[in-house]
Amino acid sequence: MRDPYEVLGVQRGANAAAIKSAFRKLAKKHHPDANKGDPKAAERFAELNTANEILGDEDKRKQFDRGEIDAEGKPRFQGFEGAGFPGGGGGAHRAGPGGFEYSFRTGGGPGAGGFAGGGGGGGFEDILKGMFGGAGGPGMGRAGAGAFEHEMPFVADLDLNVSMTVTLEEAVNGATRRVRLPTGKELNVRIPAGVEAGQQIRLKGQGETAPGHRPGDVLITVNIAPHPHFKVDGNDLRLELPITLYEAVLGAKVRVPTLDGAVQLSIPKNTSSGRTFRLKGKGLPIKNAGTPGATGDLFATTRIMLPDGHDAELEALMEKWRDQHPYNPRKDLG
Repeated sequence: MRDPYEVLGVQRGANAAAIKSAFRKLAKKHHPDANKGDPKAAERFAELNTANEILGDEDKRKQFDRGEIDAEGKPRFQGFEGAGFPGGGGGAHRAGPGGFEYSFRTGGGPGAGGFAGGGGGGGFEDILKGMFGGAGGPGMGRAGAGAFEHEMPFVADLDLNVSMTVTLEEAVNGATRRVRLPTGKELNVRIPAGVEAGQQIRLKGQGETAPGHRPGDVLITVNIAPHPHFKVDGNDLRLELPITLYEAVLGAKVRVPTLDGAVQLSIPKNTSSGRTFRLKGKGLPIKNAGTPGATGDLFATTRIMLPDGHDAELEALMEKWRDQHPYNPRKDLG
């Protein structure tokens, strides 16, 4: 994963507005719907969303800048807290030989310190001998001087946790995505239709392996990328619909995007900016609704957009119209 600042093309000192603007611009450019012939579009879009999840969150951005998390948002291993292992009673994890994660944990109690196992050296017993004056060996709970009062079982953590960002369309309709694991292995993952943000997909037996242990699982946490057009509101979708001044005044039929294809919407004459139209059944599937196939609605709110630049003819027309037909839309504001 590349540096999130590099992915979004912003400087490290960029403010939140600049980061948001850069993300929205790139999201529209690289959205899979806009690049259907490009097989790598989804991968670039996912990379953009991962970068935005870090830099768009003030706390995560600070953690990344301090080196506490990596470019994928995962905690970096910080090593021991000190020679006396303050706060180390809960155990620690680290990647060991073969790439799997493992930990040594004390059984608790006074003086029991936890630490992460290393990838080399003479093994766990030799490490203990060096650190605690030769008190090692199986059982090691009778070391004397109260150094370790409990046995320290070996705990192999062979599960792999991975985050995957999918588009709103993929979450609604389902899809098959290829995911790369921290081990470098790649898998095809079926995204079930109707998946929700934060939901986990478990791939049994696809995690790390270690002698004497069952293979771990892969746990994929699903994130749904912000859509360039729609905002999710429960089972409903909301959309800002730009219309021209003449469409608002004269009425028109305009094209409105939905998750299952564009539809035509009739804009009546004299439509003000901010008027909302409901497109029934064009929202998200409703789970456990009691009615098969039930879906929410799409609410399209109009925004009157003027042409770019100065139009002398339009200005002259408006001046004439203003003089002949004055009105005050703010009269109720006092």
